[in-house]
Amino acid sequence: MKFDTSIVQARYAGRMGPMIVAATARGLAGVWFEGQRHLPDTSGWPLQPEHPLLRQAIAQLDDYFAGRRSSFELPLDLQGGTAFQRSVWQALLAIPAGDTTSYGALGQRIGKPAAVRAVGAAVGRNPVSIVVPCHRVLGADGSLTGYAGGLERKSALLQLEGALI
Repeated sequence: MKFDTSIVQARYAGRMGPMIVAATARGLAGVWFEGQRHLPDTSGWPLQPEHPLLRQAIAQLDDYFAGRRSSFELPLDLQGGTAFQRSVWQALLAIPAGDTTSYGALGQRIGKPAAVRAVGAAVGRNPVSIVVPCHRVLGADGSLTGYAGGLERKSALLQLEGALI
């Protein structure tokens, strides 16, 4: 995954553990739990906790974790992904809070019904956790399946949203 050279970051003490929030001149480019799978090397990204978009993202995450927000109103920069990944990430944005879908249904939604494994890989590489709700994707039988931030967090996020799992 390639990130724009304008990227900056802030640390966020999230309810489910420390997080890294990143933005470029185009929009929010990353929300990761510290230590999660597929976390990019952020060591070269300047810390700018006063950056307006990072402050806005953190305020909206606070509202989400407090149960005052179920969706986000933030410009996104998903340009670091491939065209296929971006199509999957865009499809994730259509899953409302409290709802879930399967990898197969997501593949159908983007017109690639046979690409279930590739869809799963793209979901796993989602750089904007929570905001782009990859945690709302379950196995075909409704079971919790992989989540880069850990299955405990996935379950807690779905419970926070009132999703029946």
